[in-house]
Amino acid sequence: MHKIMIISGAGLSAESGIRTFRDNDGLWEEYDVMQVCSTQGWENDRELVTQFYNARRNDLKDKLPNAAHHAFARLEQLYPGQVIHLTQNVDDLLERAGCKEVIHLHGTLRDLRCEECGYTWDIAFEAQNEHDACPVCESDRIRHNVVMFGESAPAYAKIYTAISESDFFIAVGTSGQVIDIVPIAGEFAHSLIINPKREEHVTAFGSFEKSIDEYFEHFIQKGASAAVDEMLGLVADHLR
Repeated sequence: MHKIMIISGAGLSAESGIRTFRDNDGLWEEYDVMQVCSTQGWENDRELVTQFYNARRNDLKDKLPNAAHHAFARLEQLYPGQVIHLTQNVDDLLERAGCKEVIHLHGTLRDLRCEECGYTWDIAFEAQNEHDACPVCESDRIRHNVVMFGESAPAYAKIYTAISESDFFIAVGTSGQVIDIVPIAGEFAHSLIINPKREEHVTAFGSFEKSIDEYFEHFIQKGASAAVDEMLGLVADHLR
C-alpha cells in the first residue's frame, strides 16, 4: 500500500493567525527564546515560562483551521490508513479540521504534563495555575507539554518509522531549520515541498549552495492554503 509522509511546520498555521517565532514580527522579537523555551529558562523562572505558555494557549482559543488544515483532513478521508502526518506545530488546528492521525513532534499546547509520573491531560485553553495537581499521582510538579530547547523529543523516533513505511514525502510550512528535511527528501523517489519562498539549506555546518526545494521532486511556491489544489492533484496522481 502506498503511504504519504507529511512533515508540517509553523507556516501551516501562520495563515490562521498563529504567530511564528522566526518571521518578521515573530515571537522571538518579543521574547528571549532561551528564557521561555529552554530547560535552563524553566529552571530559572518557572512562573515566567508558565505565563508564556498560558498566553500561547489563550491566543490559540480563537484561531480557526485554514484551507490547508482542511485539505490534510480530506487526504485522511480519501486515503484511510495511507497518511502519516508528523507536525512540528503544538496547536490543535489539524485536529479541529478533522484530522485523526496526527503525530505532534514537539508536544501539545493544550496539555499539561506531570513531571513526577509523566501523565498528560487536556486543559483546553485554560491557564495553568499554582493550584494545579496531577489527576493521577497528585503531584504539584506540573508543566506545559511542549518540548523545550535542551531536552529530547521522543516523538522524533517516529520520523524514521514513517520514512520506512512511506513512498511519497510532503513538507509544508517548514524552513528546515528545526528538522533538516533535505536528508529525509533524499530517502524518497517522490517528494513535494510547499513554501511561499525559497529557503537556504542550512545545517549545523553552515549553508549549502542549493535551496531546499532543489532536493525535492516537486516545489509549489505558494502558501499552504493556496497550494491545496495542486497538492491534492499530485497526491492523486501518485496514489492512482
